[in-house]
Amino acid sequence: MKHATRLLAAIIALIFTAGQAPRAADPVKPRIRAITGFVTIDAKSYPAQLEETVTFLSKVRDAVKAAGYDVAGVRISTQPFPEYTRGLKHDEALALLHGINDLAATLRFNGNIGPAMVNDADDIASVDLLTEVLSAPGNRLNANIVVAADDGIHWNAVRQAARIIKGVGERSAHGQGNFNFGATAMLKPYGPFYPGAWHPGGGPRSFAIGLESANVVMDVFARERDPRTAAKALTDALAVHLRVVEAAAMKTAADSGWTYAGIDPTPAPGGQNSIGAAIESFIGAPFGSPGTETAAGIITRAVKDVPVKQTGYSGLMIPVLEETVLTRRWTEGTYGLDSILAYSAVCAGGVDTVPLPGDTSEAEIARIVGDVATLAFKWNKPLAARLLPAPGKKAGEMTEFSGALANAIIQPLPGSPRK
Repeated sequence: MKHATRLLAAIIALIFTAGQAPRAADPVKPRIRAITGFVTIDAKSYPAQLEETVTFLSKVRDAVKAAGYDVAGVRISTQPFPEYTRGLKHDEALALLHGINDLAATLRFNGNIGPAMVNDADDIASVDLLTEVLSAPGNRLNANIVVAADDGIHWNAVRQAARIIKGVGERSAHGQGNFNFGATAMLKPYGPFYPGAWHPGGGPRSFAIGLESANVVMDVFARERDPRTAAKALTDALAVHLRVVEAAAMKTAADSGWTYAGIDPTPAPGGQNSIGAAIESFIGAPFGSPGTETAAGIITRAVKDVPVKQTGYSGLMIPVLEETVLTRRWTEGTYGLDSILAYSAVCAGGVDTVPLPGDTSEAEIARIVGDVATLAFKWNKPLAARLLPAPGKKAGEMTEFSGALANAIIQPLPGSPRK
């Protein structure tokens, strides 16, 4: 009797499934890390300007979500903050920036106040103001400084970037304020990723989109390990999603008075969505092993070939403390600062969330930033340096970061004697 019942159930199942094509697995979808608006504000009417910007960006977010994609949040980058703090007394300028910070919490956007210096001859007074802002408890604002552009390497800005990093490392809790600061080199305006996002001010209001798609790279590299074909497979996989997201963004922008600046298809990682794990799957060895440079080049070529309007880095991010595998391998010592610089020669991103000993000198920091600027200018590629000196910590000790940052063993600087 039991056998007859099973047979009948099997026959019924066959009747209902006959003629149906087998369902393909749902494609792995990226997350949208950032929808970033670029707006020119002034000291008197910035609350209304920022509120209007959030209203528009929320419409873009809703359209992208309706297209089937999760969105982390919206961001707003102003023109360089020295332009709207100029002429204000120190306390007035600080109050203005704190006001933007408070409004970011109220309106639920992630704020960026742009570069302290765009040109190498810019007034360095803004450097001290920025150091104070980034070091303050409760600061949400991001900012940057331009250390290389089409006119060459900005060596004064390199030194000022080092001064900011050293000062914020000493004055903020566990040195974590430096998570919100980047020294950018050859990065054009209107890139959506923080902390390097910036625009020169003026012109139409614009917005851009940043991807969190390390999971797509993981999916492709899990089944495609031939360096001759992997880039094409990854381009095709990313294109499926980016075309949909771009269409939703452009439709929302039509007749809105806002200009769509493009998508940065850099496959940003996050947590378990690990670009390190993806590369390890491809090369069959720990991140930092031979083959890592090849994988970095393949990812960058794939990203640049995606047929959408591109902006920002359009390359590969290697944020040491923002995803599990990269953090683990850093602690294990399978790669280091020199490795990241080598990978940056074939990708875009630079030296990102790298923990440093707390006693790293300002001069040593400047040399690291200068190396990034030199590499970026030599190859005309966008790179950035986000360095995290950990106060009171030495090489071989564990950092004490929190929030978006993981913790790792601090490695000695290249050339430093190991104890």
